[in-house]
Amino acid sequence: MTAAGTGLAAPRVTPLGRSLLDPQALYFVSYDGLVNNNSFQKNGLFTHRGRQYAAWYSADRGATLARRAPGAAHWSTVTLDHRLKSDDSHNVISMGVSRTDGRLHVVMDAHSDGFCYAKSVAGLLDTAPEWTPGCFGPVRTTLDGLALTPQFTYPQFVSTPEGRLQLSYRAGVSGDGRNALAEYDGSSWTALGEWTSATGTYTSAHGSSTARNMYLHGIEYDGRGRLHAFFTWREQSASVMCGAGGLSNHDTGYVHSTDRGRTWLNDAGAVVGSTGGPLRVAVTGPGLVVDRLGPDHSLMNQESQAVDSAGRPHAIISYVPGRFGRCTTDYVADRTAHGRAFHLRKNACGAWQKTEIPLPLDSSQRTKLLLDRYDNAYAVLPFGRIAAASRASGHTDWTLLYDGAGLNAFGEVVIDETRVHADDVLSFMYQERSTGTTPSPLYVADFALPA
Repeated sequence: MTAAGTGLAAPRVTPLGRSLLDPQALYFVSYDGLVNNNSFQKNGLFTHRGRQYAAWYSADRGATLARRAPGAAHWSTVTLDHRLKSDDSHNVISMGVSRTDGRLHVVMDAHSDGFCYAKSVAGLLDTAPEWTPGCFGPVRTTLDGLALTPQFTYPQFVSTPEGRLQLSYRAGVSGDGRNALAEYDGSSWTALGEWTSATGTYTSAHGSSTARNMYLHGIEYDGRGRLHAFFTWREQSASVMCGAGGLSNHDTGYVHSTDRGRTWLNDAGAVVGSTGGPLRVAVTGPGLVVDRLGPDHSLMNQESQAVDSAGRPHAIISYVPGRFGRCTTDYVADRTAHGRAFHLRKNACGAWQKTEIPLPLDSSQRTKLLLDRYDNAYAVLPFGRIAAASRASGHTDWTLLYDGAGLNAFGEVVIDETRVHADDVLSFMYQERSTGTTPSPLYVADFALPA
């Protein structure tokens, strides 16, 4: 099936079934989310060299890793020597691959304090058939001796085009933090330094704030070696909001790097920050905002992003549109009642375009984005619903393709950002809704995309 007159395949999803990861995965709700399914859990599910990998906490709080041949029903699991320390849904497990030596790297249990780190033996992800706890080294509280920061949150691994592994993280706390990078070259870790600033004055219609942090929607390289990052700002002072109970997030910004994250440029190509240097990406920096929105609409942080085959960046953002009122006072209730997701992207003419996805969120939570081989866009909304828009339409014909019926998914899902490029399959990990702290099943659902 192709879009009329374009020669491009139209977006579609064909359910391929689901596989059970854990019949009783750890379950508790904090920050309105689950520790096994959070949007900033980059590479909680990924595909590499013909195997798919997943990470989660089991009912006994054990950090669990699994792998399978993509599409196979059976997952082989190992448990690391680590137990989740507290019922905090931000203490997710994130994984990364260093292609230079074939190691799997794992960071877990990190929310505004220390972190726990483990890595596999060399070559485990390339040729080694063995998959046992003995394939992993001890769990440490440093990156092989590199301590980084005592206030560490939101680990996200990303591989450079040369195969080095970078780790993005926040130093500091919500409302007063800085983004930073570390890099693994195949033998050791190096701290590249911080690249954003927490200082400067932001003034809204209601008041001012002098401290904040940048929340990333993601960080990833395109096929040309450019590193892309969308973000929102979270202000420390509630005085910038129209009332208590909302979110002090504002604006969607965008920066990129052409030198592996050492220097940061705005959309126009002007230098606005340097990693480890004196110039930091700051709220007062020029040309950062690509979609302006004040802090009265419960704009969500850490949603999602992707890059198309031409190197053009795309993002999903969500908030309560002004037609439902201009002052949210309970972000969970207001986003659940009136929240909408929007597709923000840079078009072929270099202009930024935003299209509302015409489906209620019915949730306070986030939506994940991916692009197929034809650059059709897919949004995996809360509860595992899938909507899509075609490249042929300019990504304006958003339609619901799958309603999530029968999944009983809690809310957010974790998508496999790599499998779509490997075999044209959309995979996402989700956990069934439960109550209190009663464990519930954790699954991976698969859908064929146009090939």
